[in-house]
Amino acid sequence: MSSWLIAGIVLAAVVAVIIRRLRGEPLVARDVFGTPAILIAIGIYSMSKLDVLTFADVLWVLAGSVIGLGFGAVRATTTRLFERDGVLWQRYTGWTFGIWVLSLAVNLGFALLAATAGMLPEARPTTLSIGISLLGEALVIAYRAKRTGLPFAPSQDGIRLLPR
Repeated sequence: MSSWLIAGIVLAAVVAVIIRRLRGEPLVARDVFGTPAILIAIGIYSMSKLDVLTFADVLWVLAGSVIGLGFGAVRATTTRLFERDGVLWQRYTGWTFGIWVLSLAVNLGFALLAATAGMLPEARPTTLSIGISLLGEALVIAYRAKRTGLPFAPSQDGIRLLPR
């Protein structure tokens, strides 16, 4: 599968998640943790296929991961959690969307800096960057959700990832 096709699919999925969360949706643990897990796995798989991955490449990926985790964590603090029908729901706010835009700008700047320093684009997969950012968001959302004492919403098939 071409990298442009993968990027397009990932972009469409991320836009769909953002739109759903701007409108508000039940807070399903599988959705919160599943998307970052899948994107991180795809990113790591992409990196594993590289012929050469230098120590400098790894350092750039680690630095980018710290940035992504941080923005994801900050974004999660702006998400509104509320109860509906006895379970948790989440809704992105204008601030959340603003953090998304700011993180995109910072990550583009970081990618340009990495490219200027000689890092290969294949060594910094977009799927990994987005997945790490969503993981930072998921960890803070899960922490905030647990503090409410309310249960996560069940998934459509009724399977729960986390206990009540």
